This record gives sequence, structure tokens and C-alpha cells, in this order.
Amino acid sequence: MIEIQDVTVFRQQTRVLENFSLQIKAGEKVALLGPNGAGKSTLLKLICRELYPVVKPDSFVRLYGSERAPIWELRSQLGLVSADLQDDYTPYTRALDVVVSGFFGSIGRHDHLQPEPQQIETAQRLLETVGMAEQAEQMYQRLSTGQKRRLLLARALVHEPDALILDEPASGLDMGASFQMLQLMRSFCQAGGSMLIATHHIDEIIPEIERVVLLQNGKILADGPKAEVLTGANLSSLYNTELAVTERNGWYRVWHE
Repeated sequence: MIEIQDVTVFRQQTRVLENFSLQIKAGEKVALLGPNGAGKSTLLKLICRELYPVVKPDSFVRLYGSERAPIWELRSQLGLVSADLQDDYTPYTRALDVVVSGFFGSIGRHDHLQPEPQQIETAQRLLETVGMAEQAEQMYQRLSTGQKRRLLLARALVHEPDALILDEPASGLDMGASFQMLQLMRSFCQAGGSMLIATHHIDEIIPEIERVVLLQNGKILADGPKAEVLTGANLSSLYNTELAVTERNGWYRVWHE
């Protein structure tokens, strides 16, 4: 699904990733875990073609085997939810139009982008799926952070993608909204979807996620099965503080020693 080979990526004058490689197969559920500044968001922007690597021999980023396909051509395969996307919508966009805009890869709905009746029906169905049907006519500015995040999830699902890419999916959400978002993520994975999430919160790693990649200063500290990677020793090294880890029913918690 994703193949990154020996890439170096800058953000302005800062080199965030250097000689970085990572492969994620179709069907995998993977979490990128690391502190702020570890390179998680940069890696997702690289995958979504918002950033590009330094051009050098034998260095590439392939999505479903393609190095050149624009991300809009891959909408039926990849759906994106991020805080950056959430901040891009204007305050007076209707909730329904946020979802409909996913059909066009646009930010909001514009006069020259007229949806088909079937697309509107799909958007309404997805609003119901994420528990937002009653807010269909609400303006974006009147929605809570949790409602906006669920709205973007519905937007990401309009093309029935094979995979979801989520950047800190429960960040800024209260406990109830966080649980709702995590349950929607679980349902997608249980239906057979692939998933890649970037987070610095271990409690966003749902039980269905099988593989965890620890990022530190733009490099991979550990990569493997969740039970082998989410250890006190690894997380203590990752966050530079003494930590212990417990597990219950597939959920992991971290404690300060």
C-alpha cells in the first residue's frame, strides 16, 4: 500500500526525515507513535503528497505501486482525516456540504461543483453512520471539535476507501467524543479496512491495530507487533522518562514510574 525508500524531507529549513524507509502492506493496521516533533505529521504529509522528498537516486514514495499518481486519483483507496484539514473549512459551510465536498476533493462545496442526487444520499447516510444526521444543516462554526472530526471521517468515507489515514484522530476531543471516534475507527477496521494513524497518545491505539512504529527525531526507534513494541523500556526511551505499560482487552495504558 505504502512504500517509502531512503527519503530525506525538509520542512522549510529543517530536515525532519533523513534516509527514511518504511513499508505498509494493504490490509495492515498500523500506528505511528511518538512525541511532538518526532516526524509523524511530516510522514503523513509525505504520504498524502503535501510534501515531497529531496530528489536523489533510488529514493521514492509509492502509493499502491505508483510514484506519480496525484492523491485525488487515489481517493477511492485512501481517506484522510487531519487537524489541518479540519482547520481549512470556512465557518459558514454546512455540515452536509463538508461531507459532499469529499466527492470532489475540495474544501467545501462550490457552485461549479454540483453533486448528483446519489452523492447527496450517500453523504446523508454517512452523516447518520457517524451520528451527525441531526446536524446536517448546522454551520461548521457551531459544531464542537468532536463533531467536526466525525464530519471529516464521513467525508473521508464517501468513496468507500480501502484505507484511512488519521492524524491524531482523538486530539482535542472530550472523553465521550473520543470514545465515539475510536469506535468508528474500530468499525472500519473490523470491516476489513486498512488504517494508518499518527498519535502521541497510546490510548488512541485501538485493539484492531496490529503493528506499531515508534518515531523519534525523524527515525524509527522500533517497528513490529504491538505487544513487542509497546513495552515500558521502549516507551521510556521514546519519551525520555521512566514509564510502565499495562494491557487490558487489547487496550494499552502507560504509567509514570
